[in-house]
Amino acid sequence: MIQRLLPLLLAGLLSTPALADENQPEHFSGKPAGTMSEAVANASEANQELAELLDGELSDADMAEVHRLSYTMENALARIHEEVYQLEGTLEEVHLGSEAFDRERVRTNGEAYLEGMAPLLD
Repeated sequence: MIQRLLPLLLAGLLSTPALADENQPEHFSGKPAGTMSEAVANASEANQELAELLDGELSDADMAEVHRLSYTMENALARIHEEVYQLEGTLEEVHLGSEAFDRERVRTNGEAYLEGMAPLLD
């Protein structure tokens, strides 16, 4: 009896992951965010789409669209986080340069800081 059930049991166990995947949401790559400007533009566009979706009742199709958008928003936030992290170091150089009255250090790092922050503030 066990020998007859074993193949069925094994087949059931092996097919379980395939069946579970049918109920899982599809995964997307989202729009890439290679630069701060691109990240801010992508986030702005995705945020607008999300706001429009949240204005009404959320249908199943809307939920799928939110899921798709979330990948783009995650890419954008990751790039923004990385860029801001780097800008913290640049700003620290401005700070330390100002303490030491190192005008060149302040000018060089200050300009880099402003350039890096511009996409967030425009």
